[in-house]
Amino acid sequence: MTAEHGKRRFLTIEQVAEELNSKSSLIRNLIHTGELRAFQVGARGLWRVGRQDLEDYIADAYRRTADRIAAGELADDVPEGE
Repeated sequence: MTAEHGKRRFLTIEQVAEELNSKSSLIRNLIHTGELRAFQVGARGLWRVGRQDLEDYIADAYRRTADRIAAGELADDVPEGE
């Protein structure tokens, strides 16, 4: 089995937070604001994020960051330790 086949198609909020090295509360906020696509499953309404939706969010975040650097809104240096 290749690494691609081993990846899950849908991720929990906690799994997305782990992928982005962030907190679950941030992921919930991204979902609530519509920045990250997600859907609810089952009677308990558990949230799931499609792997492709996560990859699309990451690609868009890179693009937005590059645009902000180009516009002079962000410094283009990366702090040490990051």
